[in-house]
Amino acid sequence: MRTGVAKLVALVVAWNTPFYPLYVWWVAGSGGMPWALLTVCSFPFFAGIYLIARWSSLAARIALPLVGVCNTIFCTWLLGEPAGEQLFLLPCATLGAMLFHPRERVAMLGLAALPLVAFVALQGRYPAPPHLYTAEQYRALLSMNAISVGCLTIFLGVVFARRLASAPKAPGDHAAT
Repeated sequence: MRTGVAKLVALVVAWNTPFYPLYVWWVAGSGGMPWALLTVCSFPFFAGIYLIARWSSLAARIALPLVGVCNTIFCTWLLGEPAGEQLFLLPCATLGAMLFHPRERVAMLGLAALPLVAFVALQGRYPAPPHLYTAEQYRALLSMNAISVGCLTIFLGVVFARRLASAPKAPGDHAAT
């Protein structure tokens, strides 16, 4: 079931990836558009997770948070730290914590911690982005990204709640009354 969640999340993110440059254009204008189009480069990596799952469940579940972290780092550099791209590290950490069985604790802890380590290690250390936005444009991008991260986090909660609701109950589990 965890692999099914990884595949669903990967496909939803892949499906939304081509629209992201349009969102940037909508909230920040067309000035950075040639560069914003590079955010689409992650599409095959997210879409490929679905195919990786056919080969290895574990590899697909490892790939999703890894691709998410790499994409977040790339897009943070591409748009600039003030755009708030690094907020996407939060759902990456959530995926790292939730996609693994308790017996896969090493992978779980490593992939849940990786986004936090990336945030701390890179905060204030990104190279200058290829296009600088105005302060007003950066505020708009930050708002857009914060809303996107919120929506993605809610989506993850709904997907995992549905997965937990359909999972077989362990002996001793009782429904709350």
